[in-house]
Amino acid sequence: MGRSTLRPSVAVVLGLSMGLMVWLSTPCRARVYIDITAPYLRQIPTAVPVFKDLGPKHGELAGNLADLLAETIEFTGFFKILDRASFLEDPKQSGLMQHTINFKNWTDISAELLIKGGIKYQGDLLKVELRLFDTFGGRLITGKRYTGNLKDQRRMVRRFCNEIIRCLTGHEGIFNTQIAFVSTTTGHKEIHIAEFDGYAPRQFTNTKAISLFPAWSSDGRWLAYTDYGRGKPELYIRHIKERQGTIVSLGGTNITPAWVPRRFALAASLSYEGNPALYLLTGKGKIIKRLTRYWGIDVSPTWSPDGKEVAFVSNRSGSPQIYIKNVENGKVRRLTYQGKYNTSPQWSPRGNCIVYTAFSEDGHIDISIIGIEGNTPIQLTSEAGNNESPTWSPDGSLIAFSSTREGRSRIYVMNSNGSNQRRLLVLDGEQTDPSWSPRLSGY
Repeated sequence: MGRSTLRPSVAVVLGLSMGLMVWLSTPCRARVYIDITAPYLRQIPTAVPVFKDLGPKHGELAGNLADLLAETIEFTGFFKILDRASFLEDPKQSGLMQHTINFKNWTDISAELLIKGGIKYQGDLLKVELRLFDTFGGRLITGKRYTGNLKDQRRMVRRFCNEIIRCLTGHEGIFNTQIAFVSTTTGHKEIHIAEFDGYAPRQFTNTKAISLFPAWSSDGRWLAYTDYGRGKPELYIRHIKERQGTIVSLGGTNITPAWVPRRFALAASLSYEGNPALYLLTGKGKIIKRLTRYWGIDVSPTWSPDGKEVAFVSNRSGSPQIYIKNVENGKVRRLTYQGKYNTSPQWSPRGNCIVYTAFSEDGHIDISIIGIEGNTPIQLTSEAGNNESPTWSPDGSLIAFSSTREGRSRIYVMNSNGSNQRRLLVLDGEQTDPSWSPRLSGY
């Protein structure tokens, strides 16, 4: 492919406050296809050499950006990042254009994908050129050029990583998502929010009491949660940026909110009429209707992706188990039978299964997954402390959860098949109750 095909053709201002710009160059031309729905994924050997200086020398910045890109795509679990010590060519000497690359140098070290980059930083203006190559095909898959300020570097890298995932899987990436969670960093249970990879955690609530069960609206603009700031469990519905919203303060408990997909409405467990039952509310906190009616306790709703069914936890059979209700015809069926205590269900974004917390007879708490037809569940964690509160990434490829495997409870992430389990972040105190956001705008 010649130099002309990569010449900038369209300049798009992305509307960011920092004025980041991207030139769309080559469309995706992928040979490799990653099936993120496969039960077992082979990690693709990928080389990410240090980026090349295209202007004044900033070697440390070039290395840091390459490291950031490698770490970002490695987070997905789809890629095996190769050790740079094995590389056969000097990135400072080789070029970025296809005709200047000796692809045999990369196939000889088993690299199937090659990500090359170049930077030019002068004044406060940073220009970054990034390209993804198929080494065995000897061809460019996609390339982008970005221009912005130095503080935009993380967004540039994440946008290109999203481009990589879109080209190789046909799906959007998760690099513009966040995770809300409960942390005792301040000495109280407050809700915090971090980037998908644990970067830049920040405190969201400040009630100096107990905040629990964070839940994102499907547009990512609202967070619902239970708060004891006024002495009893009330349901808060707050706008993420404006920090304004509604408090649902009925008698009894107001807990475990779950937003209806693509609607400004949510389900929650309320007990103002007696035993805790599920109710459907507007985003302003007005009750639309009661969803469940039974003598037992109904909590922890989670919606199917189409919003037609809701799974929840009930003790109507004598112990906490997961049930599914069809909202249209009212029919309820029991989903889990194995184990005496199953809680915290979360419906997969793909709609085919539910992940949940399972208490075993020996006292351990682990994460299991079950198909929505109620087949035999698969245990995803084992012999690693107590593991609770699973939550899906919006593409269904990753699951975040809390675990005590290293002592205090921390947030961990694993692939949807249970592989590649790793800690997300470490803060003072304990971290629990993670909730993964949808894809957010403004990245």
